[in-house]
Amino acid sequence: MKCPHCEQELTGRICIHCQAVNMDSGPYCSYCGKRLEASPDNPEAAEIEDIGDSDWENRILCSDGDCIGVIGPDGRCKECGKVYQEA
Repeated sequence: MKCPHCEQELTGRICIHCQAVNMDSGPYCSYCGKRLEASPDNPEAAEIEDIGDSDWENRILCSDGDCIGVIGPDGRCKECGKVYQEA
């Protein structure tokens, strides 16, 4: 994938579900929303913890208003690393 402004080659990961090219920024596909699985282009995805359907409704969102992460078992956000603070 090339940047539309500077024509520089950008790295990305291919979704095994919809074949869309995603920027290297998260564990889920920006197009179909499914988890990006491990592949030759994305070996680190196998280490990403999957959120099951039952856990989805019980998740605790990061208390930082600018972060989209969820709080892990250690009480820290899995995205930004900040400690959860109740509102």
